Amino acid sequence: MTRSEAPYPRDMAGYGAKPPHPEWPGGANVCLTIAVNYEAGGENSILHGDSHSEGMLTDTGFPPYEGARNMIVESAFEYGSRRGFWRIMRILDERDIKTSVWAVVMGLERNPEAAHAIVEGGHEVVSHGWRWFDYQHVPEDVERRHIRRAVEGLERLTGARPVGWMTGRPSPNTRRLLVEEGGFLYDRDSLADELPYWVRVGDRPHLVIPISYETNDNRFNEHSGFVTAGDFFTYLKDAFDVLYWEGERGEPKMMMLGLHDRIVGRPARAAGLERFLDYVLEHDKVWFARGVDIARHWMAVHPAGR
Repeated sequence: MTRSEAPYPRDMAGYGAKPPHPEWPGGANVCLTIAVNYEAGGENSILHGDSHSEGMLTDTGFPPYEGARNMIVESAFEYGSRRGFWRIMRILDERDIKTSVWAVVMGLERNPEAAHAIVEGGHEVVSHGWRWFDYQHVPEDVERRHIRRAVEGLERLTGARPVGWMTGRPSPNTRRLLVEEGGFLYDRDSLADELPYWVRVGDRPHLVIPISYETNDNRFNEHSGFVTAGDFFTYLKDAFDVLYWEGERGEPKMMMLGLHDRIVGRPARAAGLERFLDYVLEHDKVWFARGVDIARHWMAVHPAGR
């Protein structure tokens, strides 16, 4: 068999020119799904047994420091769990919007008050892994143990097993290990579409609900994309307007909004989030949905193999 004839493990066609109608509840033109990333206390740190400090999404510009703590970077993450998280929760709760909180379990264990608030507020707790780092080169047996620890940790913290998963920086083994662990309705480790889709992992169907690193406050980091609240609002509004218009034409999609407590939780940035949510709330045909809501809807309306 030549290289061109060998099975290719990637789906480059997807739904093609005619994606399925998602039949969102209420005839919604857009499904808006919001995720709040809770990562503080699970990032790279020599306090956690790592060889270096954190260097990703620190909002500081500091590189990783080998063999040493970076006190400014640590404090940036602490801002997220101490203050930014509560501001975002207040913004959502005032508007009665339910979200999925992607929780790094090592971190959330260090702030049980936050775990309690998530559950009491009716938000979904999604496993964001045991640790917040890149799993690309993590040995398979270590990643398997981390998945199990993450599940057990969230069960202790929230009283319920997580049914959604999002690593963020998965390994080539992650999805297979999740299916092997069992108990998950879906994972979100994909940027590949604007609708959920089914994949086969071994002999089992598995649902993927894609996300976006574009309609995401990570582009505030070090002012590399968004600088002001107005930048954030305008970009999100443009994305929403296009998707809403496509929905009116009979092709509804999903818009994912990614938030980090240490980034958009800052006051000047939070203003853009509030402005965007209030703009969306002016529209009738929008379904605000947690990941678990989308998964259950898709399984009912577009089951695997149909």
